[in-house]
Amino acid sequence: MCAVFGVLAAVAALQAAKVNTRAEFDKQFDFKGVRTWGWDVEETGDVKMARAAGDDPAPIKKRYGPTIVHAIASELTQRGLAAAAPSTTPDLRFHYYLLVTVGFDTQTMGQFLPAMPEWGLPPFVPQTTAFSIIQQGSLVLDAVSPAAGRVVWRGIAQTEIDTERTPEQRDRRLREVIHDLVRRFPKK
Repeated sequence: MCAVFGVLAAVAALQAAKVNTRAEFDKQFDFKGVRTWGWDVEETGDVKMARAAGDDPAPIKKRYGPTIVHAIASELTQRGLAAAAPSTTPDLRFHYYLLVTVGFDTQTMGQFLPAMPEWGLPPFVPQTTAFSIIQQGSLVLDAVSPAAGRVVWRGIAQTEIDTERTPEQRDRRLREVIHDLVRRFPKK
């Protein structure tokens, strides 16, 4: 019986930690010629927050920026790309955006019933029965071709932020998300 509860708890944890990951790329760009990569000239990444007017992105960038930069560099190296020498122009320049926003989830009485039952009258007036505010996080990774002058690949990972996790758990989860995101980069 305990094993059943353990499996159910594991499944619930995996579903709660669902990350939606997708990537888009420029079909006109030849990724076979890409050998080197580097960071954006001005800055490796940005943090944008849209939760409250007084939000300061600096502490979030200070806390998670190094983890993001190190994980991306590691994953790109594992994909067969070499870091460009500082005095050379890389084939691709990367820039990340970490976006922290607020969303909401509602349930309405009758939301799972058909709009009109067979007799044509709604059984009751719809009303909100549950309302929850959710912190959402998105990591956007752009690859810009200096030669083409445009973004040629963009990876996006979105998930609900679990405020109950420890900093170590968040770092580990962030590395897993980056692994999945960079895995979607076109192979040579």
